[in-house]
Amino acid sequence: MIQIFYKERGKIEISKDLNFLDELGMDDLVWIDLFSPDGEEKRVVEAFLDTSLSSRAQAEEIESSSRYFETETSVSVNTNFLIPSPDDYSMEAVSFILCEGIIVSIRNVQLRSFSDIQRKMQINNRLYPTGYHVLIGILENRIDLDADMIELMSKEIDNYSKKVNTGKNVNEEFLLDINQLQENTMLVRENIVDKQRMISSIMKSDKFPRDIFTKLTVMNRDIVSLLNHTNFSFERLDYLQNTVLGLINLEQNRIMKIFTFVSLLLMPPTLIASVYGMNIKLPSVGGIFDFLIIIGLMIVTILVVVFVFKKRRML
Repeated sequence: MIQIFYKERGKIEISKDLNFLDELGMDDLVWIDLFSPDGEEKRVVEAFLDTSLSSRAQAEEIESSSRYFETETSVSVNTNFLIPSPDDYSMEAVSFILCEGIIVSIRNVQLRSFSDIQRKMQINNRLYPTGYHVLIGILENRIDLDADMIELMSKEIDNYSKKVNTGKNVNEEFLLDINQLQENTMLVRENIVDKQRMISSIMKSDKFPRDIFTKLTVMNRDIVSLLNHTNFSFERLDYLQNTVLGLINLEQNRIMKIFTFVSLLLMPPTLIASVYGMNIKLPSVGGIFDFLIIIGLMIVTILVVVFVFKKRRML
């Protein structure tokens, strides 16, 4: 699917007709958004801008030379966008190509940052006069969304911390939940670092208009603050993980202590029963009160074991 954002009578209009590109001049066009494009859509856009679009494999490469590169006529940017879900987070590769002030975006999933900027463009088109401003607007929106996710994860960590303090339902499943939260925090951090590298490359470029550099400086400060916050979240999660492991070990030790006590408690009566169960002649056997004597002896040995455990404060 293709969406073409162009200027007309002081407004931003949208067309979803691929052939509409033939009717537009380069000065009228602002943004071409390709969502899961087919081969024909890519070929038409490449021919219109006289440039090559990045493939999905190129967009997913992690080498810095593949993430951002410039030619005489274009700037290519490949980055990842974080997609949250109820269970875990995932990364989606997105490509941007800037050519003569026009931006082309290539993506395969719906992204909130794109829909937010598209809505803002129609409300106030002066904020996005060129494709360069559209790219900066998308990055700014993405950083704000990352900040919201970090705040939500911080609240999750607070909830886990309260559960640990109460000691209720602190088990292996709880530990797995903390581990998943660590993985999500790692993905958020990777996503933020990726944006930091992109902004750093843009600030070194001479192809971007100078009026966006103030925003880039502010965004860079926000990113540093978010990275510090993720580091603090990692520390809290490590502390929670160690605390939960300690509580689980204490619970296991308590259970083993109970089993040990029960085993020692039953050992003397078992020994007495074994001795008097032997098929040989034993003293004090054959009387009318023999059974009561043996039971009494067993009770005495049990009481002795309980007394010893209490004396040593093992109960």
